[in-house]
Amino acid sequence: MEIDWATLRAAAIDVMRHAYVPYSNFPVGAAALVDDGRVVVGCNVENASYGITLCAECGVISALHASGGGTIVALSCVGATGAPLMPCGRCRQLLWEHGGPDCLVEAEPVPLRVAELLPFAFGAADLEAMATETKVPSVPEALAAWRGRGTVFLHPDVSGGQQIWTGYWERAAGDAEGAPTGVLEEAPTWTDVADAITWAQARTPRVVVVDADGTMFWAGEGEPPAEIPRRWVG
Repeated sequence: MEIDWATLRAAAIDVMRHAYVPYSNFPVGAAALVDDGRVVVGCNVENASYGITLCAECGVISALHASGGGTIVALSCVGATGAPLMPCGRCRQLLWEHGGPDCLVEAEPVPLRVAELLPFAFGAADLEAMATETKVPSVPEALAAWRGRGTVFLHPDVSGGQQIWTGYWERAAGDAEGAPTGVLEEAPTWTDVADAITWAQARTPRVVVVDADGTMFWAGEGEPPAEIPRRWVG
């Protein structure tokens, strides 16, 4: 897509004049070209608390989605003089999210890709990779209030002639006044005890591994309690 930088900058300059900057007197305007050809704009909006000031690029992203969504192809960001400004770190992350690594940002002497402005960026692909790699089921929403409480007991079992590891997450007496005791959640099964421990530690810092002989080992956080003095070493 051909980018008319002069027109894009003119739109940024025009919206810059609407900036709300009573504290810094530093107006900023931004205009972005969307992949469907439309242009969306935004200006910075300050706040007396300073910390929740909205950058011009924030306004651009809001305008992008309020007007139908899409992907930003190019962005011009200017200050009071009309000269190009570089987005701050937070806004570079916004541009990565909504424009991607190849989104162009006006700069002197030539535009720069967002990938150049934000190397080693963290994005949606990283979250997807983590979700694919993890073997730990998330805590069910109904049990979220119990996270960090109770105890997980893990133990070996046999399935199809193969040793597996399973267990349960139990609420303990005295955990909360009047709370009943009992099993909160039955664990899935794993062939590797390390995966079972990871599942357990996502639920509570109190994790106990019981081996085939019935001996208990501490696999939780901190020093082992007096009643379970041995630590599980896998």
